[in-house]
Amino acid sequence: MSARVRPVCAAAVAVALATAGVAPLAVAAPRPPGESTTALPDQPPETATALPDQPPETSAPALLGRLQTLYRQTEEATEAYKTTDVELKRREAEDKKLTASLATARTALARSRADAGRLAREQYQGRSDLSTYLRVLLADDPQSALDQRHFLARAAGERQATVDRLTRSERQAADLATASRRALAEQQALAQRQQREKDDVEQRLKEVEKLLADLSPEQLAELGRLEQRGTDRAQQSLLASGALTGTRAPSPEGDRALTYAVDQIGKPYVWGAEGPESYDCSGLTSQAWSHAGRAIPRTSQEQWAELPHIALTSLRPGDLVVYFPRATHVAMYLGDGLVVQAPRPGARVKVSPIAANPLLGAVRPDPAAAPLTPLSAYHPPKLPEGAAQGMDTGYSSDAEPN
Repeated sequence: MSARVRPVCAAAVAVALATAGVAPLAVAAPRPPGESTTALPDQPPETATALPDQPPETSAPALLGRLQTLYRQTEEATEAYKTTDVELKRREAEDKKLTASLATARTALARSRADAGRLAREQYQGRSDLSTYLRVLLADDPQSALDQRHFLARAAGERQATVDRLTRSERQAADLATASRRALAEQQALAQRQQREKDDVEQRLKEVEKLLADLSPEQLAELGRLEQRGTDRAQQSLLASGALTGTRAPSPEGDRALTYAVDQIGKPYVWGAEGPESYDCSGLTSQAWSHAGRAIPRTSQEQWAELPHIALTSLRPGDLVVYFPRATHVAMYLGDGLVVQAPRPGARVKVSPIAANPLLGAVRPDPAAAPLTPLSAYHPPKLPEGAAQGMDTGYSSDAEPN
């Protein structure tokens, strides 16, 4: 199985929810924008596994809590995998440069050794600068002696330069060989870590698949109602706060990025995927901005950490909205309180309410770019039919549903 594996739970999620005819799972109200991203200690999934002497809880809130715990653990494992994948690619690129530099250094070392060997042979055969020196001593006139001394000094300088070049070449080749061996060892360690993280993601997805498979249509329907109620409540609260008042136009690059993201609506979520046939959440946002001509970090956590933060009151289409305390989910702002996102396994790229997941804040990939003017000249991309159908929520929730 390749590193870009498909989610093993996708079929179970789609079939189970389609059978029950339900909406997506509920989430808690959004967190205030700009809240700290300090990593939280891992919490034991209290509802994920029943105690040995107690039956598992089957109430809808308890089941939703278990499912959301599994989704949170899956997302964290996914982010770890993607971060390692980015680092591994960077190390592989560095190793290629080291290998090329080492080959160049070894070629220079071979030339330097050849030059040093030639000097040694000339001295052994009496054709070195020593015989030239003797000719200077035996010169017939002073001018000839001066000319010979000049020639001798230049030849001696060339000989010393050859020796110095050999020394430098040997040192450089040795240093590069050591660096290359170290880079290879680091690559191997990263590849092993990536495999462990990949296995962890797959295991979490299997746990989600099993939980969904064990639920009845009635339980799934109740989970759907809980999810929709939570999403509606969070969205209404955010809109009532006035944080998203006003209409803004995107920058030219933001417009291109948003158009690209909208064109991907309907394509499946696959963890680790970067298109063009499937995406995960940050794969969609990074590729959209790449196609707009601006490279941004690959993972949602890097996007939150490295891109300039903006207030929700300043959101314009094309900006990125980041979710959950650990920045483990990201979407692209569409306007009018909506985002384009790849929600989670079993779902497809779609349009969702901005508050479908607990908000952490927003970032802008092109902070220095001016918006399109005049505002009346901006026309949002046309949404395909059914763009808002399907699951809205991402992986996790930070509070018990109610």
